[in-house]
Amino acid sequence: MEKRSSGPVVESEVVDPELVDRLLAQADDADLELLGPDGLLSQVTKAVLDRALDEELTDHLGYERGDPAGRGSGNSRNGTSSKTVLTDIGAVDVDIPRDRTGEFEPKLISKHQTRLEGFNERIIALYARGLSTRQIQSHLAEMYQVDVSPDLISRVTDAVIDEITEWQNRPLDAVYPIMFIDALVIKVRDGGMVRNKAVHIAVGVDVEGRKQVLGMWLQNTEGAKFWMQVFTELRNRGARDVVFVVCDGLKGLPDSVEAIWPQAVVQTCVVHLIRGSLRYGSYKDRKKLATALRPIYEAATIEAAGEALDRFETEWGDRYGGIVALWRNSWEQFTPFLAFPPDIRRVIYTTNMIESLNAQLRKVTRNRGHFPTDRAAIKVLYLAIRNIERKGGTGTYNWKPALNALAVHFPGRLPIT
Repeated sequence: MEKRSSGPVVESEVVDPELVDRLLAQADDADLELLGPDGLLSQVTKAVLDRALDEELTDHLGYERGDPAGRGSGNSRNGTSSKTVLTDIGAVDVDIPRDRTGEFEPKLISKHQTRLEGFNERIIALYARGLSTRQIQSHLAEMYQVDVSPDLISRVTDAVIDEITEWQNRPLDAVYPIMFIDALVIKVRDGGMVRNKAVHIAVGVDVEGRKQVLGMWLQNTEGAKFWMQVFTELRNRGARDVVFVVCDGLKGLPDSVEAIWPQAVVQTCVVHLIRGSLRYGSYKDRKKLATALRPIYEAATIEAAGEALDRFETEWGDRYGGIVALWRNSWEQFTPFLAFPPDIRRVIYTTNMIESLNAQLRKVTRNRGHFPTDRAAIKVLYLAIRNIERKGGTGTYNWKPALNALAVHFPGRLPIT
């Protein structure tokens, strides 16, 4: 992104406007298109690449073309070989210069290189948006008039595998005040059938309030047992303590958390509870139900919340006993945040942050329908996460008051200097 943002500045300083005018006038006189295989941009790109390669050979030989100083030097120019390279504007035929001793190794376009770096980035960008191999082929053919094989697309995108491995195994902070966890269901072909699989995602909020995806793990289903494996891996990577783990109320999860981080507080996402409650209600009652539930999760104390739930049961229990049962069954994991001041409540109230991430990931997975392999799914999801994080906006709103309150309620656990 930095290179692109600086592009207009470089262009205004280096490219002579009069030269551009002359090129456009010549193209117009010759009825030459701007884009396309034989268009003006392709011809200019070829000319610049050819000239740059010739300058590389000059530097290698140590004398200019036609310079008498080259006589008897033991090496000289030996014609060119034609080569087609894929660029951001399409396929361009370039002339690679040769020397007689065969020692010349171009740096701009190496001997076995068939794509300039920007073209690879374009393929990866399309892949990150969830386009299938066939869709990428079609897009490149339409936009750049180049025919790219599925194997090439696979090789280009496989270049991120090492990056994924490094990212998934990177060291973590020693302490995370908050960790949000959730699972995203995607479709993957497995054993000749398309199956639903759960992508487990953990997002940590560090002591500076920055949110970061700590990793993702693909498994057939979401379960507390598998989450325990995830927590173990996170601890092995350096996360020795987590103050709050915010989740969707999965059965057995508190035990898995306690086994790895004994001091952690497991907090059920309140928004999950509200949404789960409204699924029981008829459409005409939903607004009334939402209003009636508010005194429960906005209560000043656990006791007040219990009284509010009792009142809700008196008013709505006969019609919506399922809602009452949902809250009572989730009570132990719902109430922890009620013991803390509003500054802490606000940052652990909901998993909206990770749900927002999942919503963006669902967009790219919907584009694919299903993935051919687990590896393909991980590549797309990682690239999407990388794009999301590069856009910024990873801070936590009103973090400083929350951090101060956390330091008071959990003395000695946060590495604040």
